[in-house]
Amino acid sequence: SLAAAGHSLGEYGALVAAGALEASAGARLVQARGEAMQAAADANPGTMIAVLGLGGPEVEEACRETDEAWVANDNTPAQVVVAGTHRGTDEAGAAAVRRGAKRVIGLQVGGAFHSPLMRPAQAPLDAALTGTVLSPSLYPVVANVDARPHTGGFGALLSAQLCSQVRWRESLGALAALGASLLVELGPGTELSGMSRRTVPDIARANVAGPDDLDTLAAA
Repeated sequence: SLAAAGHSLGEYGALVAAGALEASAGARLVQARGEAMQAAADANPGTMIAVLGLGGPEVEEACRETDEAWVANDNTPAQVVVAGTHRGTDEAGAAAVRRGAKRVIGLQVGGAFHSPLMRPAQAPLDAALTGTVLSPSLYPVVANVDARPHTGGFGALLSAQLCSQVRWRESLGALAALGASLLVELGPGTELSGMSRRTVPDIARANVAGPDDLDTLAAA
């Protein structure tokens, strides 16, 4: 059986793949989301950092030492991304190092995504979602916001995703619980495959960046 998940923006692609969202409507929705998030980033400047070698609960504790940083992506058991103001991420990063983080890396991003600093984008995104047809999916899609499989209710889930943590580590666990035997990463790069290797290492992985990779997928 099939199931899907997408990391952050990738969740929109997962919904297209699962038949819940038409590709053209998805493109318009992604454009509206991007424009709203850019305006929010301009209004509430911020950034993101990757904390390596520390788990989600410990990074949450580090973020509680400041009121301007939040866990944005819980990616693997030892890779967590924090979003916030520049001051907040500096303080949270230092607190994470004190808790044993091996490394803190600044990310080249344009804003503090998946954090409360994105709230100015909420109303424009919700308006775009209201004007978009979202159908029941052909197979379960594991949502970022709760790491649970869904076949409907995607408008509310995408709305909540904007300012909420991407629970990717738990989402990979949910795919494993659904019986996944092969995880296929669609698109260029292998970042998600690397996350799966560090989180659910017993599940096989494949990458499809273009048509030439389909033969490799068939062999897998």
